[in-house]
Amino acid sequence: MARLFVLLQHLLPKQGLSALVGWLTRRQWGAMTQIAIRLFIRGFGVNMAEAANPDPASYATFNAFFTRALRAGTRPRAREPAAVLCPADGKISECGHLDGARLLQAKGIDYTLAALFDGDEDLARPFEDGDFCTIYLAPYDYHRVHMPLAGRLEALRYVPGALFSVNAATAAALPGLFCRNERVVTVFRTDDTRFALVMVGALNVGSIELTMPAGQAFANRPRAHWAAGVTHRPDNEAALARGAEYGRFNMGSTVILLAAPGLLRLDEAIAPGRTVRVGQSLAWLQGA
Repeated sequence: MARLFVLLQHLLPKQGLSALVGWLTRRQWGAMTQIAIRLFIRGFGVNMAEAANPDPASYATFNAFFTRALRAGTRPRAREPAAVLCPADGKISECGHLDGARLLQAKGIDYTLAALFDGDEDLARPFEDGDFCTIYLAPYDYHRVHMPLAGRLEALRYVPGALFSVNAATAAALPGLFCRNERVVTVFRTDDTRFALVMVGALNVGSIELTMPAGQAFANRPRAHWAAGVTHRPDNEAALARGAEYGRFNMGSTVILLAAPGLLRLDEAIAPGRTVRVGQSLAWLQGA
């Protein structure tokens, strides 16, 4: 069934379908928008009490509802200074230690850092033998992504690509899934080491926005300031605080956190299949 699902995706006009969904969700359709929002809330059991604006009728577009902010205090941050914060709501797909330059996608399937970083081996090399955590955001999850640690933007690379689904069935059946799909790679420096956040697009999730960097917001629909297939290294490095909002998906997808060797150790409770929330402790700084 998983292979059939992947085959059907190969046949679908994924880019066109995702563009259509994006266009529809950004339009004000009045009563139709309200019906869609309420059906979504009911079908997925969305807890609107968590939203900064809990009234479904107040959202003029479906995308405004989908990328809604949370009420203050809904996602308390781990207070320990040594805690590495979870960057997104979702479910752990895979996590652990890299085998050299290879990381796990699903049981029996791995891929390389260089492929994930669109062939930029210099950008990927500092993360060899490091650690990673892949978080899948379901449609009903909170879709804003936050900083796990304080850091200064060192590099950004936008990679156009396919828009396959990134659910568990596709991840288990399509090798190199995250290296095929459209994505944005950002590398941050923290003290004397590095971590990276990779936001991966998916079917109906072609639009990715970053609330920074370097004073120039990133958006791939339409793309602003940042050419594709080029590693940008901003002169005026933008700093973001631990827990600050970093970006958002306009429909849900996957976030991959990468850490250079020796930066962190994953929390013992973090394992594939585990549900996580923004701000909770995902890992701990080494030596802290």
